[in-house]
Amino acid sequence: MPEPHPLSRRELLRAAGGALVAGSALSLAQPPESLVALLYASLTPAQRRAVCFAWDHEDAELGLLRTRVAANWRISEPELAGDFFSAEQRALVRAIFEGITSPEWHARFDRQLADDAGGFGRHQAIAIFGEPGTSRFEFVLTGRHMTLRCDGNSADHVAFGGPIFYGHATGSWWSGGFLERAAHPGNVFWPQALEANRLYAMLDGRQRALALLPELPEEHAVELRGADAPATGIPIAELSRDQREEAQRILRALVDPFRQSDRDEVSAALRAQGGLDRCALAFYAERDLGGDGIWDHFRLEGPAFAWYFRGAPHVHVWVHVADTPGVALNA
Repeated sequence: MPEPHPLSRRELLRAAGGALVAGSALSLAQPPESLVALLYASLTPAQRRAVCFAWDHEDAELGLLRTRVAANWRISEPELAGDFFSAEQRALVRAIFEGITSPEWHARFDRQLADDAGGFGRHQAIAIFGEPGTSRFEFVLTGRHMTLRCDGNSADHVAFGGPIFYGHATGSWWSGGFLERAAHPGNVFWPQALEANRLYAMLDGRQRALALLPELPEEHAVELRGADAPATGIPIAELSRDQREEAQRILRALVDPFRQSDRDEVSAALRAQGGLDRCALAFYAERDLGGDGIWDHFRLEGPAFAWYFRGAPHVHVWVHVADTPGVALNA
């Protein structure tokens, strides 16, 4: 088997000009859900056995596989950059990926993937659940620091098709890329934390005492707390008008890497649970890189909303958003 290689965007888009199935030329202008259907149609029986699953497929160790989220994993065995997929199929996966992320973020995601995995396709895998074109299907792309989904609103109650994960490690060579410096130079997601810290700088002493907590929760602990559980951090509803406006800017920064329809799903899910005013924002003093008081960790949480930015030793971000708190987490 040839050595897998990273797939450049130029190579993938060039490959996309080829015929995918007999009599059908690939158009990158199609919605990502349509591209998932084209990908599914192109798969051979052997490929389908490896990467296609029933909608409610249960893995013996990982549970309901479609809903699984992790910091570093492959949902199926075949590596995208290997020879298991054709060039046209890899191009389709790239086009789906570009369709579910914001165009302004494609270069930044490519930088993350180059740093963390050696490039798009390296150490990445896909799975398709259900049958594209029906009311129940979902495409999942996984790898180091990435779990992204395309579901065409098939999954009930959840934004993004289920919990997602993104991250980036830009540490120095002596740390194996694991430990970042305090300013997180080159980290494409660190500006999200800087946006949150701008709000912290606006808080008075009483507000900071509420917002800053001493110890970090488990990084994958993004279960939905429900309406009756107490919020941790400072309630957004207790902020002044200008502080609440800054909280809105934080939310916009968090959803900015993703396509507009997923941003709209997040907004709709939040409204169903009372909006941002039902959320709270927490910062964590533990593991403050450089001891500079620019908090590397923060969490925006509501009854059915959990967005947890963990910035040390490098950036991991866990996201679980729904319109009801009754959605279980599989992490």
